[in-house]
Amino acid sequence: MKRFYNHRDTIVSEAIDGLLRSSFGAGICRLEGYDNIHVVLRRNWDKSQVALISGGGSGHEPAHAGFVGQGMLTAAVCGSLFASPGVDAILAAIMAVSGDAGCLLIVKNYTGDRLNFGLAAEQARALGYKVEMVIVADDIALGRSKNARGIAGTVLVQKIAGNKAASGATLEEVTEAARDAATSVVSLGLALSDCNVFDNDHEPRLGDDEAELGLGIHGEPGAERIDVARLDELVERATTRLTEQAPDGDLAVMVNMLGAVPVIEAQAIVDALSRTALAERIKWIVGPAPIMTALDMNGFSLSLLPAKKEFVEALSAPVEPGAWPRSVPFGDVETQKTPELPDTFVDAPSQNAFVEALIQKGAKTLCDNERALNALDAKIGDGDAGSTFAESARYIVQDLQRLPLNSPKALCASLGRLLARHAGGSSGVLLSIMFAAAGQCDDWREGLQRGAERMQSYGGASLGDRTMLDALLPAIESLRQGNGLAQIAKAAREGADKTKTMKARAGRASYVPDDQLRDIPDPGAEAIARLLEGLV
Repeated sequence: MKRFYNHRDTIVSEAIDGLLRSSFGAGICRLEGYDNIHVVLRRNWDKSQVALISGGGSGHEPAHAGFVGQGMLTAAVCGSLFASPGVDAILAAIMAVSGDAGCLLIVKNYTGDRLNFGLAAEQARALGYKVEMVIVADDIALGRSKNARGIAGTVLVQKIAGNKAASGATLEEVTEAARDAATSVVSLGLALSDCNVFDNDHEPRLGDDEAELGLGIHGEPGAERIDVARLDELVERATTRLTEQAPDGDLAVMVNMLGAVPVIEAQAIVDALSRTALAERIKWIVGPAPIMTALDMNGFSLSLLPAKKEFVEALSAPVEPGAWPRSVPFGDVETQKTPELPDTFVDAPSQNAFVEALIQKGAKTLCDNERALNALDAKIGDGDAGSTFAESARYIVQDLQRLPLNSPKALCASLGRLLARHAGGSSGVLLSIMFAAAGQCDDWREGLQRGAERMQSYGGASLGDRTMLDALLPAIESLRQGNGLAQIAKAAREGADKTKTMKARAGRASYVPDDQLRDIPDPGAEAIARLLEGLV
């Protein structure tokens, strides 16, 4: 198992100290003196307002320590991984932050949390502290019941209660606001994987084609095992189930990432949400962001609240904790009109059967070699070289009848503009530069030479640097010498083969250790060689 940790027994204390040392640690501190007490609390708290305390097992970061600060929690009690904190730790937190205004405990609906927080509350009351407790049971995976789990919606309750406490409200008023939010919020999760609690012998529960709908946040099995599908289908399935238990009217939604979802996928989840039937009722959104995670679980959860005035104002109020994402209106994408770009096809189209046949043949060669070139590139790069060349070829063929095929100069200029608009990757841009420069010369052979010089100037590579230039430059030189296609292709092949033993001094391969490049040709040079061989 590859993870960043020293030992699972020390990860909680190390993570807390890391939080306090980080850019998110301003204004907070921790209690000291006992090894089994992990309490993060506001620094310089004056106890004049109602204190808010929450917590539970660790592994859900940034919940709950990441939400300690002005406008949210006063203290967070952190247990071991996925284990409730002990009574002493909770009692210590109550005693550390509670004043005459009292404190509210916001607790997720798990047996261990209810028992430990409840007993700590009883002990605190016996010591003269004013303590109230609100249980959050927002998971609707198995319907709304007394056994429903507390998941990400707990943080929404913390935000609403924190806003109320910051206004100077009484303990009774803060408790009422928290209870109102807790009984209103519903949540549901969907994951493509379970999570690994730093267990070297962990066996993944789900196959490659399986997902879980209605999951817990401790790695326990989900309510339903489903097939992996397109993102839109998965989000639609989750929102359909969620809608069955959702409150009526307009809604606010929180989109929570469970730990291992890349940012680009998290954003796509929000876009998929906009295409569901539920979207028409969503007026406000929080996230997407990791809010209550489950270590490395690859999944997300959605939480819904009624978009009533007091909830919206509370969610939108600024707070100190940097882990809290903003609440913003949810609606259509804002756009601006794209400026009028220069026309790609400036010159009138013309016909030349020989040139057209060459282009068709070359395009077919690149498309036929797409997968092979991608596989080659995957050994030393990001595996997209074949797709980049094939995509460029497809765009050229698509607009073949709009090209001035009978004018080499105009054709080169047109290809330069076409590639600039559609080709991807650095190779596409470099070839666009070459053709654009070639289009400025009456002699197209000299033009290609000048274009190659521009490629070197802008790209920073030269002959012998292990790039596509090692095949392209010899081919252009052979062309200038008046050789036929067979000799030109031979020059390109020889150049591409030489890259197998070259040291990479430019391009993505220059970041790869030399021993991993040995006997592998540069994918760009190989693409040029195969293209020209395909024309023979």
